[in-house]
Amino acid sequence: METKKIGLEEITKMIDPIVGMRASDWYLVTAEHDGVANTLTAAWGGFGNVCEKKVATVYIRPQRYTKKFMDASGRFTMTYFDYEKYAKALVYLGSHSGADEPDKIQNAGLTLAHINGQPTFEEGKLVLLCRTIFRQQLAPENFTDPEVAEKAFPDKDYSVMYIAEIEEAYVIS
Repeated sequence: METKKIGLEEITKMIDPIVGMRASDWYLVTAEHDGVANTLTAAWGGFGNVCEKKVATVYIRPQRYTKKFMDASGRFTMTYFDYEKYAKALVYLGSHSGADEPDKIQNAGLTLAHINGQPTFEEGKLVLLCRTIFRQQLAPENFTDPEVAEKAFPDKDYSVMYIAEIEEAYVIS
């Protein structure tokens, strides 16, 4: 796997900064702790500037197994793919839990790799190395439009919002 480090200003030239609007914007959130990696498919999130840092914001439901790895390590990666080529793998990884299926990455047909000690995938096209700087559980009373909360969280499993500094970005070839 060859990688090329890019400037953070290049990220929005490669992906939509308002992620999740299309299936082609899906990405994998991957974290590793004690030598074990886990990943999930994500669509909600965005990019911006918080506390003078270039950040990514992702939302992870509390029951997702990958959340435990994110919390334990304090770091995660966001890996983007050629959606047309890897749609099946992204759907698979979004619908199977690593808690029940420890080989889910291999079963999805992806190859785990590392950049600067952080987990990603050889098949990816862009990876962002992120360090969590803030996390907070969404709460129903904080939605100013209750219909949004009801529609997005019918099971009341409100996501945890992670704001993470984007430390580095790499194009994978």
